[in-house]
Amino acid sequence: MKFFGQTNIDFIGSRKIAFTISGVIILLGIIFLIVSGMKYSIDFTGGVSLELDMTPVSAEFGDVAIQDIRDALTSEGIDDAEIQELHDLQDHRLILVKTKVSGNEQAETGFTKGDLIKNILKNKFPGNYKEETFLYQQNEVGPRIGEELKGKAILAIFWALLGIIIYIWWRFEFTFGIAAIAALVHDILITVGIFAIFGKEISLPVVAALLTIVGYSLNDTIVVFDRIREDIKKYRKLGYAEIINRSINETLSRTIITSLTTFLVVLCLYIFGGSVIHDFAFALLIGVVVGTYSSIFIASPILVGYFNSRSKATKRK
Repeated sequence: MKFFGQTNIDFIGSRKIAFTISGVIILLGIIFLIVSGMKYSIDFTGGVSLELDMTPVSAEFGDVAIQDIRDALTSEGIDDAEIQELHDLQDHRLILVKTKVSGNEQAETGFTKGDLIKNILKNKFPGNYKEETFLYQQNEVGPRIGEELKGKAILAIFWALLGIIIYIWWRFEFTFGIAAIAALVHDILITVGIFAIFGKEISLPVVAALLTIVGYSLNDTIVVFDRIREDIKKYRKLGYAEIINRSINETLSRTIITSLTTFLVVLCLYIFGGSVIHDFAFALLIGVVVGTYSSIFIASPILVGYFNSRSKATKRK
């Protein structure tokens, strides 16, 4: 049973409007990237990550609010800290503090930034400080390691796209692969552009989300491509635009149901998952919407343009 019944929507006829909308969003993203630059988390720029046990030392002291911790650090000049609440197996109140580190900070103050953070919180919240357990874990990422991670993240996306084009070339034909890659690049550009517009940072979880978006969008595109290939053989007397429109409408119910259920699950992660996976879920929300859109309005119209141009070239011969 189809969710929408038999639809007859002219998706291909709206391709110019869709291309314009995509172009505007991508252009806005590029402008924001040029003006503001891409913001990277400490995964790529280098910094310090502290897990601190701020469990009250006795019943007379309560839990410290995240905003109070942020205010305490900001008052001492550390205004770029990312603060999250964690819990370990013993139900201790663990606080994760991440902040970027510049090269001359230790020379200026005599302390590392990690030491400064620990001293500030120790002095501001003595009722939540126990020396032997306060520092649960500390990790530092140098700028060189950050640059290396950034390069590997870009390579991961590149090799994923290359593998996809080879797979689709083998399963369908080369033009299908080009159309699919165009749609995937479109999805990545829009997601990164929206992150730039909203001033969000690119982190390793966000890169993982981008790779997930690539896989999700590809899956939806292949479903449509499979039906297009079948319908081209079945409806030889129809024009390519009409055939591909028919294929999209035939798979529309499956596409919408899959996308809607995925979107609702990711939306729950975004709302209830906490700040730890907030940006990851935000990227996936964009990816689910844009991935569904691109398989219909980007990849499929590219095939129409190719088949029409090939048909005209054949007639000239």
